[in-house]
Amino acid sequence: MSKGTLYLLPVPLSDQAASASYTTYFSEIINVIDEYIVENEKTARKFLKQAGLKIPQQQLILHNYGKHTRDEYDKDRFFQALLAGKDVGLMSEAGCPGIADPGADIVARAHQLGIKVRPLVGPNSMILALMASGFNGQTFAFHGYLPIDKAARAKKIKDLEQLAQKTKQTQLFMETPFRNNQLLDEVLRVCAPKTRLCIACNLTDSDEWIHSDIAGNWKRKKVDLHKRPAIFLLL
Repeated sequence: MSKGTLYLLPVPLSDQAASASYTTYFSEIINVIDEYIVENEKTARKFLKQAGLKIPQQQLILHNYGKHTRDEYDKDRFFQALLAGKDVGLMSEAGCPGIADPGADIVARAHQLGIKVRPLVGPNSMILALMASGFNGQTFAFHGYLPIDKAARAKKIKDLEQLAQKTKQTQLFMETPFRNNQLLDEVLRVCAPKTRLCIACNLTDSDEWIHSDIAGNWKRKKVDLHKRPAIFLLL
């Protein structure tokens, strides 16, 4: 028996970006499959509705892979339908599955089981930020969340700055939105005035804000990033 395909389904980065996030092919796929592995069942159902789902929601089978249930179940049960020849969708909480996202574990297991993986086009905050920064898009690295400890965080920022200067490689990182202002203060305290910094905030939302400048100029700006999802880039 042939195995099914695991479709990686990107979802909007914000509630206001649905119309700009879904392709026609995305809408076609969600109307021929009825089983999903999701990080958040409530938002997954909302995203499917926004994307034009015609299958009644009560007919859907959703496996929850959120942080509160991730370690409670035998994850191989997620693959029973795929191994039986049925196509299944994988959805993140926001953006692309597997990118700064626990869905990478699902994708890795799918490969181990010989299941075909098919990624669909969709929004990704790191790539969008890099596109809009004007920084080096030929070589770059995403580091996720920096250390919470202040001393360790300062050292990491300095290390990333030195790496960027030495290799001309764009360095990307992020923070929990309610700590963004503290991270910005630390970046400006640690980095040299000529170091280039870009911040891409609320990407794809109606109040999207992207600014790129040297650190010395950033110090003269009044910026409030509190509770606003953002990507930081250094070069």
